[in-house]
Amino acid sequence: MKIFSSIIIAATLSATALGAVAQQPGAAAAKPDLAKGEASFSGVCIACHGPDGNSVIPVNPKLAQQHPQYLIKQLTEFKAGKRENAVMNGMAAPLSDADMVNIAYWVSSKKAVPGAAKDKELVLLGEKIYRGGIADRQIPACAGCHSPNGAGIPAQYPRLSGQHADYAVAQLTAFRDGVRQNSVQMTQVAAKLNDREIRAVADYIAGLH
Repeated sequence: MKIFSSIIIAATLSATALGAVAQQPGAAAAKPDLAKGEASFSGVCIACHGPDGNSVIPVNPKLAQQHPQYLIKQLTEFKAGKRENAVMNGMAAPLSDADMVNIAYWVSSKKAVPGAAKDKELVLLGEKIYRGGIADRQIPACAGCHSPNGAGIPAQYPRLSGQHADYAVAQLTAFRDGVRQNSVQMTQVAAKLNDREIRAVADYIAGLH
């Protein structure tokens, strides 16, 4: 299950999260400047995503410890309009390729603050779907792409562990409803999930570590 893109968050929520990603051709060759990345993040991203990428706003994704290739892809697609979000489209518009690389690698170097599941009843359903999918409806296990502990696979699938449940719900719903269209895989998976299942998976993801 290639979310989160939940997650991400957010976000920004973003962050939640939640889609398959590919490393950007131009970004791969650029050497990140972490000092410039911190400066850019502090000037543009901090209000929504927190000083170290650990957003405390549930609808904005946590970016800390996210795979930099995933973040670069999302910023590139926000700038190009492939992923639509009124706030993020405007924030990404003036960023150069180098800015995106610097920001992504800086925030990915920050340690993510663990989250927690809140609904004991829903979290059991969420765990079942995340780890085993729903075979009779051909819904794959999220763990297959995002790993059992939500760490994801660098340059392919985003980290989901500890992502805000609210952000993950928003992104899964956007994928399901065709609002977010920058991951064919996630659109196909989310299309099969109902509201309760989306909430359950998102709550389980929030407590993964």
